[in-house]
Amino acid sequence: MNLSGICLCGSGAYSTSDPVISGNCHCLDCKKASGSGYAATFFVLENAIPITGEVKYHERMASDGKLARRGYCPHCGSQSFGKPEAMPGLIGVRASSLTDLSQYKPQADIFASRTPAWDCMDSALPKFPEMPPLG
Repeated sequence: MNLSGICLCGSGAYSTSDPVISGNCHCLDCKKASGSGYAATFFVLENAIPITGEVKYHERMASDGKLARRGYCPHCGSQSFGKPEAMPGLIGVRASSLTDLSQYKPQADIFASRTPAWDCMDSALPKFPEMPPLG
C-alpha cells in the first residue's frame, strides 16, 4: 500500500509504504498537540519516508523521560510528524495528514487510562493503559 499525505497549505508532502505499527495515543501531550481526545498516528522507518518541504520540530520531554520531537509545517502549523526518542529509527506520521484518510488502520489504543469520558474508543481495538513494551 502506498501512503501519501500533505500539510494543510500544501507546501509539505510525503509518500511511504506500509506502517510498522499504528495506534491512537491518548497521552496528555498528544491530546494537547492534536487538539483532540487522541492523536491517530502510524509509524514507518525514518529512512523510508521522503519528505518534501520544510519541517520544524518542537522538542519536549515525554512522560517516559525521553525526548519527543513533533514536526510541523512552519507555514500553516499542521503537525504531521513525530520522532520519539523511545522509538529510534521510526518516525510517526499523523493520520490526519493522509491524502486518503480511509487508509489509516489503527492497531491499538495506548495510554487508554488517560482517556476522557467523552472520547469514545473503538471497542474492537486492544487497549493499553500506558505505553506498551517496545521491541
